[in-house]
Amino acid sequence: MTDHTHSHTAHRHLDATRASYDIVADDYNALLSSELDRKPFDRAMLAAFAERVLADGGGRVADLGCGPGRVTAHLSSLGLDAFGVDLSPGMVDVARRTHPTLRFHVGSMTALALADGELAGALAWYSIVHTPPEELPVLFAEFHRVLAPGGHLLLAFKAGDDTVRLEHAYGHDLSLDVYRFPPGRVAGLLARAGLMEVARLERAADEAEKTPQAFLLVCKTSRKT
Repeated sequence: MTDHTHSHTAHRHLDATRASYDIVADDYNALLSSELDRKPFDRAMLAAFAERVLADGGGRVADLGCGPGRVTAHLSSLGLDAFGVDLSPGMVDVARRTHPTLRFHVGSMTALALADGELAGALAWYSIVHTPPEELPVLFAEFHRVLAPGGHLLLAFKAGDDTVRLEHAYGHDLSLDVYRFPPGRVAGLLARAGLMEVARLERAADEAEKTPQAFLLVCKTSRKT
């Protein structure tokens, strides 16, 4: 694949994701605002992530693909200096209205407006689910770049090994691919990017989900493998 073709493919899925989440932003926020209250394992992984960041002295933490900011706010409640970044201006608008004391910016995970080593921690909470598998190394290299040495990254994603076309969600017609990833494969890609696995949780689907859910906590090593 040429660089031009690769770039075009990447931009196409980013454009589709941005457009879809602009459409559903308000309804997405209304439907999922209290979702974490029903998910003790998810909260446990977020708590472990926050505890590790704070134990290492704290610092800025980015919620990458933050959507309407509900998880950014949860991180803040755990004592983290958290801010959100999202591809969708519509989502960022909702986040700013809903959580006016927190900071949110429009941006892409593929090219973050952050300095090298700026972050003590980063969260990618289901924000890789629309990324084609061949694009994951680009994201993970960028996550590695913006994390400080020893910085922590927590990912949540749908476990599996297939792709589902999303045509309707949150009360709207959409056109989005949703990717499910084998946790071991994601951990391997992260390791190659210099992000080494610390902990892994895979849980069964709850009543509102169709697939098992995976959570990977990783730490930035001094160099890529």
